[in-house]
This record gives sequence, structure tokens and C-alpha cells, in this order.
Amino acid sequence: MSVARLLTGVIGLSLMGVGASLLLDVRDLPGVLVWLGGAVVLHDVLIAPLVLLIGWVLVRGGVRGPVRGALLVAGALTAVALPVLLRPGKPANSSVLPLDYPRNWLFTMVAVATVTAFLLAARGIRRSRRRPPS
Repeated sequence: MSVARLLTGVIGLSLMGVGASLLLDVRDLPGVLVWLGGAVVLHDVLIAPLVLLIGWVLVRGGVRGPVRGALLVAGALTAVALPVLLRPGKPANSSVLPLDYPRNWLFTMVAVATVTAFLLAARGIRRSRRRPPS
């Protein structure tokens, strides 16, 4: 096992411990657990199969992996932002949701698309350098 993999595992387990300890302070633990379970079901039943299907049908060649990854990230970000995106209007207390969350969600979607485009461009450049001139 490489050092990087071991270090990543230790960091991941540490962050899981932090998350579990934060759950101990939650007042509505059953509600949070239902929400977390719903997020897992949403991802496993809807987002992941839909991304795999889109990647299989629409994307061909070496770009399939990065496009699927970008779609998974976009889907996960959307699932997390869904409660804020679907809220019925301005909250009674303006300090509860003080930012423009739909705009910020859109910025994250653009960032995911931009990073994916740069990754695909870098792959294309790297592949073109490997090919011998004809």
C-alpha cells in the first residue's frame, strides 16, 4: 500500500470521526438521519444510474470518464443544494439564508464544467504530443 493511499485513508477516517462527533450535538437526530439516508438513496437510485446511462449513450471514447465524473459531482452538489434551491421564497429571517444560493450553485456548476473542459483539453494536448508526426 502506498503512503499516499494510507494517508488518504487516515484523513478520511479522521473526517468521518469529526462528522460523527458533530452528529452527537444535533437536536433532531432522527430528522438528520432521514435526510442523510434520503441523500444516499437519491444518489444510488437516481443520480449514479442516470450519469452512467448518459455517459454510455452520449459520450464516446476517452472522454467518458471525466464527463461521468463531472456529472456525478454536479449531481451530488445539486442534491446537497436542493433544499435551498427549492425553498418557496425569502425566509422570514433574512440571516438564515443570507446568500444568493441559486447563483452560487450555478457558479459551482460552471466551475465543474470548466475544470472538466480543462482536463479534457490537457488530455488532448498530451495525446497529440505522443503521436508521431505524419
